[in-house]
Amino acid sequence: MSETKRPQITLVRHGETAWSLSGQHTGRSDIPLTPAGEAAARALAPRLAAGSYAAVWSSPSSRAVTTCDLAGFGKNRLIDPDLAEWDYGAYEGRTTKEILAERPGWRLFRDGCPGGEAAADVGARADRVIARIRALDAELIVFSSAHVLRVLAARWISLPPEGGALLVLGTASVSVLGYEHDRSEPVLRGWNG
Repeated sequence: MSETKRPQITLVRHGETAWSLSGQHTGRSDIPLTPAGEAAARALAPRLAAGSYAAVWSSPSSRAVTTCDLAGFGKNRLIDPDLAEWDYGAYEGRTTKEILAERPGWRLFRDGCPGGEAAADVGARADRVIARIRALDAELIVFSSAHVLRVLAARWISLPPEGGALLVLGTASVSVLGYEHDRSEPVLRGWNG
């Protein structure tokens, strides 16, 4: 690909689930989309249709896979285990409020989860994804969950994995990673749209 054509990477967070609605940490639990989440995923199709993607990657979770399918990209989807959501270990299914009641001052990106992952663990997975993105050197679209996508974006712009704490993502949101002038300047081209 020529230097004048700088590939963009479109990140799509899955549609609403019962647990995203209630604020429960949803890592490895396979929680389906709500009807509203399905409708939001379908509504992504016209927004994303203009893209010309060389690859479609998805987390293995059914919420990401279903969002990918309903947005019209299921036919070409490749599952990437490194795109799985943060493993919350003992905090799976619990809200931040519940966790703070027993562990005041806890912060996911700083403290990680007992029996689960720390930010550095998620960052290592994000770095592997970024290496594959850069090797592909083409437009692609990625479907996954909020925290892993936040870490991926932080690592894209050379922040530590904990920098993902600064980037909020709504359900069925679209964000874009890319470059400023050339491949030596990775940037966030759009966020949480």
